[in-house]
Amino acid sequence: MCPDFSFLPTEKDGFTHCFVCGQDNPIGLKLKFTKEGRTVKTEFIPGELYQGWPGLIHGAIIMALLDEAMSYACYYNGYDSVTGKLSTKLKKPAKIAEPLIVTGNITRISKKLIETRATVALKNGETVAEGVGTMFILKKNSYYMEGSEQ
Repeated sequence: MCPDFSFLPTEKDGFTHCFVCGQDNPIGLKLKFTKEGRTVKTEFIPGELYQGWPGLIHGAIIMALLDEAMSYACYYNGYDSVTGKLSTKLKKPAKIAEPLIVTGNITRISKKLIETRATVALKNGETVAEGVGTMFILKKNSYYMEGSEQ
């Protein structure tokens, strides 16, 4: 049974303080995703604020990048959603100030759930981390209603 998320706001424009995409969050990542076909994509250059071990990005930041890419894959394909399950595999450390390419897409949609996949990679294509997730559908959004291809 799907949990009740009816109390949550569901418009991305209202999330100006989201840690990953909020543009008004002073310590946030401030990412902006674009849609390329059914895939979403962004670039992130991590600063020292997001460090774990000296010179390396904290693993939780990498996991947040994967989670957000999965969420935006749903959003830009017409669904407001929240993460129900997230599984990650960290393949190699990522360095501070090293540009990262983050992508996400949908692999399957059912009545209440969306299965997603995301990757964090170096610019040369080498995979830093990958994840799969199951998202709970909150509702169809304006991208779905208008057929927007943003």
